[in-house]
Amino acid sequence: MLIARTVARETIRYEDIPEPALEPGHALVRVHNVTLCGTDLHIWEDDYPAGLPVIQGHEFAGTVEAIGTNDAGIRTGDRVAVSPMVYCGLCRPCRLGRFNVCENIGCIGCYSDGALVEILSVPVEKLCPVPDSLELDLAAMAEPASIAMQAVNRGRPSPGETALVLGSGPIGLLATLYLTDLGVSVVCADTEPDRLALASMFGAVDTLLVDPRSDFPGADQAVRLDAVTDSSGPELVIEATGVPSSLETAVRLVASAGRIVQVGISARTASVPMNAVPFKEIDLLGSRNSLNLIPAGLELLARHRDQAGALITHRFAFGDLQQAFELMRSRTEPVGKIVVDMPASQSARPAGTGALTGVRA
Repeated sequence: MLIARTVARETIRYEDIPEPALEPGHALVRVHNVTLCGTDLHIWEDDYPAGLPVIQGHEFAGTVEAIGTNDAGIRTGDRVAVSPMVYCGLCRPCRLGRFNVCENIGCIGCYSDGALVEILSVPVEKLCPVPDSLELDLAAMAEPASIAMQAVNRGRPSPGETALVLGSGPIGLLATLYLTDLGVSVVCADTEPDRLALASMFGAVDTLLVDPRSDFPGADQAVRLDAVTDSSGPELVIEATGVPSSLETAVRLVASAGRIVQVGISARTASVPMNAVPFKEIDLLGSRNSLNLIPAGLELLARHRDQAGALITHRFAFGDLQQAFELMRSRTEPVGKIVVDMPASQSARPAGTGALTGVRA
């Protein structure tokens, strides 16, 4: 079978290797679609703790090629997404039920070889059946959906509250979608007008365009934010950018007794007035991975197929991975989710659907 291995900085090598054999407790999954995220870009740039070489691909879906008897009732031919997170079950976080921050955490496609292969062997317990109404390219995004849902759940939202979501990339948009489903009014802020247009589609009641050169919110924006929060500030803020000034904004704007969830990741340092946290009695919470929320993520995507499809801005064939990563890095045009169509997906594609590289129809 054909694989794509990232062997050095910005270098992908395609190789022919034997197909994996079926092992007890595992299934063979024929990969149809892989979606790419910022972590994939960091790995490709050799700016990730796990190091190279590695076969990338941790957001993916496909069909079961082979499987033995299993308690989940999954059979050959079933459509599945795969939970890529690996945890030990023995460390203190795992014993507390917080395995999403396992001290020995791993991830298929990040710390070990992943889904940029034709067939992948995975433990049966990692398989998540895809709803009949959901296409496999959308199902591949269940992993980022699960991350967004984990962040929202950490914030303990209640119907009738107002949330401010800082950042309208895929995680921020999926968090907006989930919050709206839960009966929360959402205001989204971002520096890109195109992303804010999507935020409205995902349920935001208002959107605020951030000018990095000016104070945020501006006078008019502050009036609009006051109007939806009774001048008290949002009860919940989801920080989904990883930009230090955005966390500072969250602390400044959140309501007293409010909650901030930091899901955007950065190694940079934020400067936060220490008195703001106790004076407002803010709950400042981190969020990483998810507590096995990929099945819930699949259901969220299945309920909102139009919004899920709108996340996808580009498609590339398996043989064009180098171009996909170069596009992610260059940012010469707006990039949301990039779908990689694997050979199984290409053979399933009806005739006359056109090029695989380009914007989703």
